[in-house]
Amino acid sequence: MTVGTDRPTQARSTAPPHAPEPQDPTGPAGSETPAESDGFVGIHPDDLPDGLVVADRTGRVICFNAAASRITAVPGGRALGLPLDQALPLEDLKGRRWWTLTDPYGGLAIRRGQPERNLLLPGGREVLVSARYVREHPTGPVRRVVVSLRGTEARRRTERSHAELIATVAHELRSPLTSVKGFTATLLTKWERFNDEQKRLMLETVDADAGRIKRLIAELLDISRIDSGRLEVRRQPVDIAAAIGRHVQVHITGGQSPDRFFVRIRPGLPALWADPDKIDQILGNLLENAVRHGDGTVTIEVAPARTGDDGEEGTEVTVSDEGPGIPEESMSRVFTRFWRGSKRGGTGLGLYIVKGVVEAHGGTITVGRGPRGGAEFRFILPVGTPAHLI
Repeated sequence: MTVGTDRPTQARSTAPPHAPEPQDPTGPAGSETPAESDGFVGIHPDDLPDGLVVADRTGRVICFNAAASRITAVPGGRALGLPLDQALPLEDLKGRRWWTLTDPYGGLAIRRGQPERNLLLPGGREVLVSARYVREHPTGPVRRVVVSLRGTEARRRTERSHAELIATVAHELRSPLTSVKGFTATLLTKWERFNDEQKRLMLETVDADAGRIKRLIAELLDISRIDSGRLEVRRQPVDIAAAIGRHVQVHITGGQSPDRFFVRIRPGLPALWADPDKIDQILGNLLENAVRHGDGTVTIEVAPARTGDDGEEGTEVTVSDEGPGIPEESMSRVFTRFWRGSKRGGTGLGLYIVKGVVEAHGGTITVGRGPRGGAEFRFILPVGTPAHLI
């Protein structure tokens, strides 16, 4: 390992409680023009991102916005004036007519609407539907039925992401668990047949595989916390240079040549308050990425920096290699789940976690091309001094 040092060189929407029903609905996409006649002030139904369908006290459609037309493929002009069940013929997943089942204008007078659920449009296309029953008073007759429509694309993307995560985890767990089970079963049934050196080798393998499982579980917990915004940072003074030295030494002990690493520590580094375990996680992932997917010398540079609009002091860490680098078209996906730069293994979750951890510290991370053509990751962390010490 080579170490170098340098010298310093809101608008609100309101409506009267009993707005009159529009008599002559016209307008683009089948919505009523003016917006105020629908109880909106300054907001037109076509401005809404979700589908909006409104039926009056007689059950006939008086509003069918552009998003509803897009989702249902029914022109708004055709839907206006039709009974709600004809303008919006919906069935549940068992093929039953939804309006007949729910009967918004009849039934219990205390009902306030229907929660969002998956329903089917003609042709079998799924749509997310929720409904609100507007009454004259809490138990009075229904004055309007307001229906919200949403496509299922976003939910399906989330479901696919979860399915992919489960498949990845199952695949990554299978190999170490098979190894652990095989070696422990062998030792339990044939202990006397092995000498001490063989037993030690098998136990070391079991220990390494157990550590791999532990790291994967930790990654999954971190992903859950990042996605929910609950990733906690326990700040304390961190010696970033010493942390880098430890990680480099781990790779050297694991068989990498000391000459493969060049560490440059710039003078004048500010004190850094951060979570030591999370800093180790960032450095471990970035160095592992450079060693596994890059070539040549891995350069780690630490320098003082300014962060944010107020120019707060911070620390900048750059990790670069001399490999083929990351294609330009892939750089926007580097920090997403399951992105893999090569086929050399890994879950594709490491850089997603790195970004989440850096941002939890109030920092930023970027990726680009290094001076010698390889990948270059640069993250900047603010000093992060706890408020009670300022």
